Amino acid sequence: MVKRTAKGSERAPRRTDSLSRELIIQTAIEMLDSGGEKALTLRALTVRLSTGYGAIYHHVADKSDLLATAADEVITGVVSGAVADTDPRTALRVLTLGLFDAIDAHPWVGAEFSRQPWRPALLDFYESVGRLLDALGVPEKARFDAAGTLVNYVLGVAAQNAANARLRTGSDTDRETFLENAATQWAQIDSGRYPFVHAAATQLGEHDDRKQFLVGVDIFLAGISALC
Repeated sequence: MVKRTAKGSERAPRRTDSLSRELIIQTAIEMLDSGGEKALTLRALTVRLSTGYGAIYHHVADKSDLLATAADEVITGVVSGAVADTDPRTALRVLTLGLFDAIDAHPWVGAEFSRQPWRPALLDFYESVGRLLDALGVPEKARFDAAGTLVNYVLGVAAQNAANARLRTGSDTDRETFLENAATQWAQIDSGRYPFVHAAATQLGEHDDRKQFLVGVDIFLAGISALC
């Protein structure tokens, strides 16, 4: 039955079952995925969960805490899902591609980690990369720079890919059309001054972001071989 406030406005009935932290975080992730950071407000969350502010505050401090925790949840799934019993090179490809896919599916995660790079889940990811580089035989003196380079590459490309997706959200231009327009512009530039860019126009509209990302990881791994 719908209740009414003293002013006569309708109010959703309160839930009768207990509210778990896991449910709050999962609901927040769903809201962030569908509407971005602006869509996630504590008021909207209480309506979605048919509960009050007190029940939310029992589990999270505020919106910032909820957003950070939701980002941790997404990346924790990537790290825990990495294949541990494969060779280090394969494991690194799986791990880095997992983060790329996670940020592609949840674009708000990249922005959150750029604000708080010390979050536990991101530190776990960094730790996993460091251990795999150790298993590959990368010398200790080179391991810090190697891990930082790879992590920065993964986060940078994934975040940029997510940002491009956000720019297209709500517009009439999808990825294919956007790239075709860009390729057309590249094809019209001065081939004498920009020979590579002019020639690359034929591939721009058809390239796969995910495959191109993995090429970058493979280039990195090829360079790592020189340190081992």
